[in-house]
Amino acid sequence: MDRRNGPVRMNTKAPLGVRLWHHVNAEAAKGRISIIDPFSKRLVTSYHGVPLGGIGGGSIGRSYRGEFQRYQLFPRICEDSPVLANQFSVFVSRPNGKKSSTVLCPRNPEVLKGSASSGIGSWDWNLDGESCTYHALYPRAWTVYEGEPDPEISIISSQISPFIPHNYKESSFPVSVFKFTLSNSGKTSADITLLFTWANSVGGTSEFSGHHYNSKMKTKDGVHGVLLHHKTANGHPPVTFAIAAEETGDVHISECPCFLISGNSLGVTAKEMWQEIKQVS
Repeated sequence: MDRRNGPVRMNTKAPLGVRLWHHVNAEAAKGRISIIDPFSKRLVTSYHGVPLGGIGGGSIGRSYRGEFQRYQLFPRICEDSPVLANQFSVFVSRPNGKKSSTVLCPRNPEVLKGSASSGIGSWDWNLDGESCTYHALYPRAWTVYEGEPDPEISIISSQISPFIPHNYKESSFPVSVFKFTLSNSGKTSADITLLFTWANSVGGTSEFSGHHYNSKMKTKDGVHGVLLHHKTANGHPPVTFAIAAEETGDVHISECPCFLISGNSLGVTAKEMWQEIKQVS
């Protein structure tokens, strides 16, 4: 190995590093984030799965554990940490009165940090994941939950985002569709409730920036949902999330436009919402 050339190569790259360092600081002084910033530390985990969203319209990452994370909705902005209130959950009830429920995500230690007894820490985080299998084949991903929370129920949760050959328009839509397939191998029938919760947040601590509001929506074809209007801070444009599901003869949809996950404001708490669903399921 020729060690004599090492310092020479390092010295030739030093001016580039200095220029990048000055550029990053100049952008920060203007309240902007540099597109290229090799000096900042990023949260790196091994949990990443197939993201949600089309091409060029921003994306929201999804971990194989079921967390929604890595929010990239604005240029140069990436919020890596998961928003833990964003979850799918399932409630199962049998004719004999037996009930079981769980969030479809293993408990994250962050759930209990600073979480009041009325927050999402009060939910049933019972999934251990030992009988769950995650599959990914972009733009699809699907998870099989075998025997959780009911030992005789199998759940397949599938997600797909628009990625259509020779069709850039629809492929750029910031949308994703989830499909649930439920199988009951038991000798008795089962009533199953699926819950989808979503925080009015674009990642990080943005839900605390204020002036956000939610509203119900319903279309003529039986689609019910909630619109989450987010008044984005730091000069970014406002965004509106929509979460919705289609009501059919076998599927009933109900909406709760807002519940509290922290603080002392008046309103339905996350715990009260969860307990209400457990009682009626």
